[in-house]
Amino acid sequence: MKKIIRKISDVINKMKPTQIMVIGYAIIILVGAILLSMPISTQNGESIGFLDSLFTSTSAVCVTGLVAVDTATYWSFFGQLIIITLIQIGGLGFMTVTTLFALIIKKRINLRERLLIQESLNQIDLSGLVKLTRYILLTTFLIEGTGALLLSTVFIPQFGILKGIWYSIFHAISAFCNAGFDLMGVVSGPFSSLTSYVNNFTISITISLLIILGGIGYPVILDVIKNKKLSKLNLHSKIVIFSTVTLILFGMVFIFALEFNNPETLGNLSFGGKILASFFQSVTLRTAGFNTIDLGLMRECSIFLMMILMFIGASPASTGGGIKTTTIATLVLTVKSFIFQKQDIEVYQRRISETTVKKSFGIFFIGITLFLIGTLIISITDPDFSILEVGFEVVSAIATVGLSIGGSPNLSVLGKIFIIMFMFIGRVGSLTIFMALTSKGIKKNPPIRYPEGKIIVG
Repeated sequence: MKKIIRKISDVINKMKPTQIMVIGYAIIILVGAILLSMPISTQNGESIGFLDSLFTSTSAVCVTGLVAVDTATYWSFFGQLIIITLIQIGGLGFMTVTTLFALIIKKRINLRERLLIQESLNQIDLSGLVKLTRYILLTTFLIEGTGALLLSTVFIPQFGILKGIWYSIFHAISAFCNAGFDLMGVVSGPFSSLTSYVNNFTISITISLLIILGGIGYPVILDVIKNKKLSKLNLHSKIVIFSTVTLILFGMVFIFALEFNNPETLGNLSFGGKILASFFQSVTLRTAGFNTIDLGLMRECSIFLMMILMFIGASPASTGGGIKTTTIATLVLTVKSFIFQKQDIEVYQRRISETTVKKSFGIFFIGITLFLIGTLIISITDPDFSILEVGFEVVSAIATVGLSIGGSPNLSVLGKIFIIMFMFIGRVGSLTIFMALTSKGIKKNPPIRYPEGKIIVG
């Protein structure tokens, strides 16, 4: 037994941080799938089957929100507890959770573990990572606790003390982790999300704020707490805040305008209700997965706009997915620099490095490629779905959003398998996975530099 453990330890020590990241998430998903496939996890006492339990586990760990069965009406309390635990682990990142246990037992964090934390939190420097992890854990539990307290003012009077507290905690964690899982199937029917609370200011605003805080990323939250003034924030925080506010307002205005007279969505709401619902739908596109109006009844132009916003997603080092706000901001600034023929890419009196620009273009290209390939694959495996429904489902999986208009439960076996793969890629990160699959390191500074060649573009 000791030899086996030693061999496993040797293999792990030879792995790159990216490879350990991918394997770590895969193991957590597998364990979650096994637990969810047990009869005790369902209300009827029958196993759901491994594929659907794997689909649910992947969606929870990848904080996506796509579901094969309704969370409230199908899973038992034990099953719901497993799901919310997987969501919390997925939202924090498995290395953050591992560090939490290490801190509890007072285990020293070595250099290799710090490298894993660095990769998990998408940080540039190694210094202060353990301290950052402590702040992340404290901030997460404080925000989720506050959110649960606010939600309880509605849920406890409606459901009673115990059930109200459970609903408050579940939805606070699900919202902050941008997961989109809900327990409202017993209130307004399976897969209804928060549609019964479309006019409830407390629920809509609390869930929205939790989504925003989870989506802007821990470094930004800590930077704001530390410096308080916008002028003193670092460049990353300024770009994230500006991009997030711009995208939310952009989505809100367009959804409000496009759906204003649609009787199936905003049409029958009061003017204030339309603003509230438009704001909530725009916020949830930050990869959260909740909705207060029936997305399947929205106009096609609105759905197409939502796909674009979902593809962009949240911000780096956050609980959300997508190609990230800073990526799209870098691309926009690069195009702006090209149009005005500037040598450097500048913003807020700072210059963006060439490495950041190359990485942004790489992430954007890989994201678009995955979306196109995924849409093609699912349109083949599930021909009954329209191309818009397929595209929406695929971008929702890749960006770990969790919104659906075609219905994940109606996917074929092959369709579910591919969506599982897309959710996994979306959470772990396409670059991380591709780097993990590369067995040999890439030389950054090759000894030979070839002469420049000329090509015609545009």
